[in-house]
Amino acid sequence: MIVCVPVGSASVIDRQWGRADRLAIAEVLDGQIVSWQEFDAGWSRLHDEGTEGSHHARVVRFLLEHRVQAVVAAHMGDPMVHMLEKLGMQVHLGASGDARVAVRATITSHETAEPQPDQTTS
Repeated sequence: MIVCVPVGSASVIDRQWGRADRLAIAEVLDGQIVSWQEFDAGWSRLHDEGTEGSHHARVVRFLLEHRVQAVVAAHMGDPMVHMLEKLGMQVHLGASGDARVAVRATITSHETAEPQPDQTTS
């Protein structure tokens, strides 16, 4: 699974999603992070340049370019959550602390919470 998370100094989760200056893209496989790349997004500066719709489009472009399937963040506004969910992305809010730990914990708990296929036979 490809996960995006806003990061601040020392790879701690940035409390702001839409105004994040730095983002990490993690590939998670079997509960382990197999790749981690950080990008300068500059969204704090870009957020107010243009309309809300143009900023949302900028966010979508970044996420689609990196094939993101899930976003882990501290908080984001309802319009952003709605937009990401319409794109089929999982949104996990309430994260804090070390970004790598939060990504692993969120994705691992989500994977174990998914219903398992019925194992019974008729």
